[in-house]
Amino acid sequence: MTYQPIGVIYGMQPWNFPAYQVFRYAIANLMAGNSVLLKHAANVTGSGLLIEKIFHESELPNDLFRTILIDHDQSEKLIENDKVRGVTLTGSDAAGRIVGQQAAKAIKKSVLELGSNDAFIVLEDADIETAVETCTQARLVNNGETCVAAKRFIVVDSVYDEFRKRIVEKFEGTKSGDPMDDSSDIGPLARADLRDQLHEQVEQSVAKGATIAVGGKVPEGKGSFYPATILENVEKGQPAYDDELFGPVASLIRAKDDDDAMRIANDSRYGLGGAIFSKDEEKAIRLASEQFDTGMVYINGYGLANPALPFGGVKNSGYGREHGGFGIKEFVNIKAVHVFGK
Repeated sequence: MTYQPIGVIYGMQPWNFPAYQVFRYAIANLMAGNSVLLKHAANVTGSGLLIEKIFHESELPNDLFRTILIDHDQSEKLIENDKVRGVTLTGSDAAGRIVGQQAAKAIKKSVLELGSNDAFIVLEDADIETAVETCTQARLVNNGETCVAAKRFIVVDSVYDEFRKRIVEKFEGTKSGDPMDDSSDIGPLARADLRDQLHEQVEQSVAKGATIAVGGKVPEGKGSFYPATILENVEKGQPAYDDELFGPVASLIRAKDDDDAMRIANDSRYGLGGAIFSKDEEKAIRLASEQFDTGMVYINGYGLANPALPFGGVKNSGYGREHGGFGIKEFVNIKAVHVFGK
């Protein structure tokens, strides 16, 4: 068996990690022997051009990496071009649906790493202090603008009140401010329209029965700030239950027991990441492996990504994997060579 490069890989990347997201797909494909085209998000084209400069200052031949500034119509034409052999996108599920159809129409291999509504499950035997600390970090990292952030805290009834009390205190103590100031816990969101969209999702959830435990109000003054927010009484039919809230807003959901918590966690059109908190590690691993319908699961902790492990999801969170051995083999020709004796 041989693994051979296939040619030009076209990547569309998001603004929330403007360097890491590019290197994640570019390095693997360059190692595999492919060349790379980058279309970066419109608000971080400067990052895309700087990354090209960094590559071109290395010993890598310049033609193997290019950043291109094009619009969506031109992007579709690029996908159709015979020189492009693979397409990868990190973005929303709405964008993934469009790009996936365009790639399929041209019979091109694609990898889609899309949004999510990750569930962090706190079971009856969880270490509550660990769960609270981890859930806080996992929801507020990068101002909550992270596809694999914690978004739904699903807590079994027997420990719900204790978890609620502690997590609300944590969120109340979170300070918004200048991200260059070490005393700030979270900074502004990336754009004003994204802040407004997030607040609209909060208001729509409240209009449909959710309640605000902390936060939920747009602060006065300059900057696209939004406070660390927790919504309770979150139910199906609310944006806080059904959709991805891309900012520092968590949905706190009460489950009857462990089985009910897993049911709620899987009751989502998404399936990127998730977590289980339990002192019974073997049970947590079993639930993660056999029942959690998601691409990645953390046990009693949280990490954005591990380059050695496959990164990706299922359902509306996309398909294919980045990182690890799986990621480097996504865009290669896995060729079987049969040798027969005389």
